[in-house]
Amino acid sequence: MLKALRNIFTVNLKVKRNEKILIFNDTVPDNISLSDEERQRILKIKVLALLLAEIGTSYTDTIYYHEYPSTGGHGIEPPAELWEIAYGKKAIDRIKKEGILLSILKKTADDNTLREAESIINKYKTDAVNCVIALSNYSTSHTRFRDFLTRICGCRYASMPLFDVRMLETSMNVDWKELERITKNIAKVVNKAESISIKTSNGSYLYFSKKGRKALTDTGILSKPGSFGNLPAGEVFLAPVEGSANGRLFVEWAPTHKLNHPITLEIKDGYVIKVTGEDDYKNCLLKILSERKENSNIAEFGIGTNKSAKMPDNILESEKIYGTIHIALGDNSSFGGKVKTPFHQDFIFFRPTVTLYYKDNTKRDIIKEGRCVI
Repeated sequence: MLKALRNIFTVNLKVKRNEKILIFNDTVPDNISLSDEERQRILKIKVLALLLAEIGTSYTDTIYYHEYPSTGGHGIEPPAELWEIAYGKKAIDRIKKEGILLSILKKTADDNTLREAESIINKYKTDAVNCVIALSNYSTSHTRFRDFLTRICGCRYASMPLFDVRMLETSMNVDWKELERITKNIAKVVNKAESISIKTSNGSYLYFSKKGRKALTDTGILSKPGSFGNLPAGEVFLAPVEGSANGRLFVEWAPTHKLNHPITLEIKDGYVIKVTGEDDYKNCLLKILSERKENSNIAEFGIGTNKSAKMPDNILESEKIYGTIHIALGDNSSFGGKVKTPFHQDFIFFRPTVTLYYKDNTKRDIIKEGRCVI
């Protein structure tokens, strides 16, 4: 387990002695209803984050550690104080002075506002941290906080939402070079297609266009400036063309547990238009989808490529399981899509058949009932 933690600095991020590293964690209030198992996982992650900060002192002279109150949802921007640590006080003071930080945090900023923020951050980008290890329970992957850091400042960013210490013995205990090879090979094949269909053994089906959209890779090798990905890693992912997805998904797994009863998502013209089922999770999902239409957007299609990933009950690892697929709802603006909203949630599907359709009207199965056939 200690080797896997050291690898984050030496293999995944390849940290240099003169670099600035930010490690952060979010604290979940005691009054939030959680199972004993989930609360123990969260406590262990806090300890893990502190341990990583201690281990990091062997590889760099500058480590920042920060905890902040949980945002309560994936894709919600982290608080202003974390921005100040990550980008430096000068940049954030200037953004505050221009009166645009609040709209960015609320994800209501228009394109002109975002360009203004980008210009300010670019001016002070040398003040920004060089690497981030994001051990928050709620994901910061699909946020402007992460996007500006990687795209403008060249920060390397390891996103680890919902991390479980057991992953140090499963999906983090992997041959990283082999994982990189497999993932890049699948992405190369997917990128030749113009549209994709999926079918699963539980009756799910979906068809969507990827025309003009690039399939990206999450390999765990985050050594180049601007690199971003999950740890554990292992997926090929893309943003389907907005409005193109149609089908029906039978969801059997919530992000951290198996549902007692599947729920059904009806998808038309790129959006979830109906949610049915008897499981209590249906009501949680309906509440979020009712807040904004954009939350119902079919945001992401992904393929798992990590042969060491095993855990089905944690979406951070389950979406990496070799031969699975995942579909996400909500925001896709940070990886090639056009939808901006403070919500992004993935759902895992097992034993899929994935078919690629090409410009010349030919087609090819790349996964058959969960078995990769590339």
